Amino acid sequence: MDSVNNLEVAKLARTWGKELQIELIAGLGGLKRKIIINTVRKPGPELIDPKIKHMPGAIHLLSRTGISDFNKLTDSKKQKILRALFSLDIPCLIAQRGLLPSKNLRDKCEKRKVPLFTTKLPEQKLISLLNKILQYQIIPFTTTHGVLMEILELGVLILGKSGIGKSENALDLINRGSKLISDDVVEIRKSVSGELFGNGPERIKHLMEIRGVGIINIKDLFGRASVMDTKRINMVIELAQWDLDTEYDRLGIDKNTYNIMGVELPYLLIPVRSGRNTATIIEVAARNQLLKLRGAHSTEKILE
Repeated sequence: MDSVNNLEVAKLARTWGKELQIELIAGLGGLKRKIIINTVRKPGPELIDPKIKHMPGAIHLLSRTGISDFNKLTDSKKQKILRALFSLDIPCLIAQRGLLPSKNLRDKCEKRKVPLFTTKLPEQKLISLLNKILQYQIIPFTTTHGVLMEILELGVLILGKSGIGKSENALDLINRGSKLISDDVVEIRKSVSGELFGNGPERIKHLMEIRGVGIINIKDLFGRASVMDTKRINMVIELAQWDLDTEYDRLGIDKNTYNIMGVELPYLLIPVRSGRNTATIIEVAARNQLLKLRGAHSTEKILE
């Protein structure tokens, strides 16, 4: 089922805190708040006009100008604005470099459990880094059961029912120089440009289950060059048990596609049976797709 990632404030601070040079000064109890908007908000008029709506789910950057204008307001107006600000589910606030928020704001963050950070980075660099992090972390995603590999520089998603031989064929392909991105569960994210990227869950990263052997670590067995963390998906291959009553494509005329999150990918159905070297067929299919991307279509030449 398609969904949208969110990012806990705690993970942002833990994973990228040093890079962002942020320090928590209030709101420790709110670190489990979720960031759901993939751009940073820099409130200007919102800090001096309580009628202007803030964006829930987005990181809010407190600028020197915004705080300066806020501090010039009367106490009653300040309270109205703070009530408007904290009435929404804002995950965290970050104060611009060299800016120490007032005790009133720090106390409010502590009471409402909204993390408040300061940073040592210049504003534009901070915004640029945050947007890069958020645009990858908070994007539409889905999960599927299969194996994702890099074969001849193409990202190939291999699907099929349990026991069809996906992992065994992937292992054969790794022996030939292909790379594993994920086995069993593939997390797929859709970029802003509409491309699909796949990776494996952290808990099973670089692991593969081979019946009769057990769980193996591909990186430890074959070296760092045999794995990748993420890869753009270029095509989908589905393995299916050979059925004598099914008419399979023999000429490659049909241009079938597989839809993932609204993106149509080249799709092949490969029948599996005893005696067929399925790993070789998968590799040839990837090589043939590469030729098509370069404008060489063997079937079209024969038809001509």
